[in-house]
Amino acid sequence: MCGISGFFDFKGVSTPVILDAMTDVLEHRGPDGRGVYYDQNNYGVLGLGHRRLSIIDLSETGKQPMQFAELCITFNGEIYNYQDIKKELSAKGHQFIGNSDTEVILHAFKEWGISSIDKLKGMFSFVIYDKEQHKITAVRDRVGVKPLFYYLHDGLFMFSSELKSFHQHPKFNKTINKNAVADFIQYGNIPGSQSIFQFCNKLQPGHYLELNLTNGEALENKYWNVYDAFNKPKLKIDFEEAKTITKDKLKDSFELRMVADVPVGVFLSGGYDSTCVTGLLQQNRSEKLKTYTIGVPDIGLNEAPFAKEIAEHFETEHTELNCTVKDALDLINDLPFFYDEPFADSSAIPTILVSKMARKHVTVALSADGGDELFAGYNRYDYMLKYGQKLEKIPKIFRKSLAGAMSFIPANQLPILKKRYNFHQRYEKVKKLLKEFDNEAIMMSLSQQFTSEQMREILKFSNHDNRDLAFFSKELKPEYLTPLSYMLAIDFQTYLVDDIMQKVDRASMAVSLEGREPFLDHDLINWAAQLPDDFKYKSGIKKYILKEIVHEMVPKEMMERPKMGFAIPIADWLAKDLKPIVEIYLSKELLNHHQLFDTDFIEKLKTDVFNGKKEMASKLWYFLMFQMWYERWMK
Repeated sequence: MCGISGFFDFKGVSTPVILDAMTDVLEHRGPDGRGVYYDQNNYGVLGLGHRRLSIIDLSETGKQPMQFAELCITFNGEIYNYQDIKKELSAKGHQFIGNSDTEVILHAFKEWGISSIDKLKGMFSFVIYDKEQHKITAVRDRVGVKPLFYYLHDGLFMFSSELKSFHQHPKFNKTINKNAVADFIQYGNIPGSQSIFQFCNKLQPGHYLELNLTNGEALENKYWNVYDAFNKPKLKIDFEEAKTITKDKLKDSFELRMVADVPVGVFLSGGYDSTCVTGLLQQNRSEKLKTYTIGVPDIGLNEAPFAKEIAEHFETEHTELNCTVKDALDLINDLPFFYDEPFADSSAIPTILVSKMARKHVTVALSADGGDELFAGYNRYDYMLKYGQKLEKIPKIFRKSLAGAMSFIPANQLPILKKRYNFHQRYEKVKKLLKEFDNEAIMMSLSQQFTSEQMREILKFSNHDNRDLAFFSKELKPEYLTPLSYMLAIDFQTYLVDDIMQKVDRASMAVSLEGREPFLDHDLINWAAQLPDDFKYKSGIKKYILKEIVHEMVPKEMMERPKMGFAIPIADWLAKDLKPIVEIYLSKELLNHHQLFDTDFIEKLKTDVFNGKKEMASKLWYFLMFQMWYERWMK
């Protein structure tokens, strides 16, 4: 795991000093070493930068940027099956200097060209410069575990693991992308290929970009698509056989991600996903796994007792740490630096805390993200499959009449109900679903923080059409479309990539910890997508097949408890501890600097939250995170 950056300047004015600055601002991603490569040709000047976090081949032979023949690479990530590919290449006559996965990528690219990425199993973003072909190739892994931003404007191409590198280049045009601002306010992240800045993009998961240096033409191509798996018939297989195969595939994926030349640990929450990772890895292993759990008891976030019980059951070498509210609050001012485009998932805070604790003992930690997307673990699947069916039974004319009646009765006028947590927001979403009910409407209701009508009230600029986002994908063929497959595929392409992967990458890299995602092996993803729906969601039981696998290792009564997640009490914080910060960053004076939002709307939102309307807290948090980002990077 590392940080990569670089440029190709067609005007030939970018210097090694700029390359150094772009590289070294990523030091937190790679504190163990640095390297740069600078070259000139007939078409401009090129720079490749690398910050190293040493995981595999700790010697100098693993140093980057690395050259072989006419190729030069800077690489972030891990290729877990690199030894197998190395054997195949050696049989073809390739000779290796060291034992790094980076060298294997270079030789594979030399041997098979761009098709070599089909052989790679792992998480990766890398850029290869071909001196003879006068071409730059940038590649991102299938799932999007590792980030890669690129910028192309006015004769300058730049790339980096994080946007902060671009700020080091004097020719960086940091004009705000207003479409991205609107999407952030709706989703809490910048979804899809866009960035908060114009002329900036994220290379999408399962894509590669080729830049022709002779004419400046850049083409982005897709080499992997999760819909290829969802657009296949469901497997006709017995449940017990499916469970056996799933367990074997899980174990293979988990074991692959233990490959390292440094200590490896596991994040253990005590939930099904992390328990599955811990249990399958500890089985038939003589040495004890290192497991880590964090709790913030003062805010009700404390999974430590459950995790400790699981750790004792598997006899792992367990470490737990309880943090204070102050520990959590102290991180908030650092969020805009590490999340250098607006990001509003507040669970980034405990994710950084647990990463910081683990980093004291290990350099690599396995997480359990992806289990919900593979095996249907989110509560929203309940909403779709339980309540969606009930709404569908209501005749359309009655649904519209009820929605019309609700439009005349504000939520805060309903006795008793108006005092329930989040009732106002749920009331608005139900009203919207009654008006337009289908899979897409339900998905958008569960994914968006604000309705389209509210967005027109919030924004001081013309709203945009975001229909090109993956939320609105029509790639799932009608013959394979079920409500569950629809939601799983959409979540895989949106929430998993834009929120979860971004959150974990920045949180772990903030403390120089490599986070690995053992559920996100593409072979496992392909398999899970083809499992029958009722193997994943059965009679209201989410993650059914995964739970049955875990119950073979852990008594069922030990596992059955409500899903906790990494939620923090944003409403209480905003109304109390963070109130001074809210007043500063969301003052009319600072909001008027950019003229993006209606200040009266935000003033009312602040008043509602300060007066105890907890359902409005997440909305206010979105604006606070944007303002803190803006003050850090745009001033």
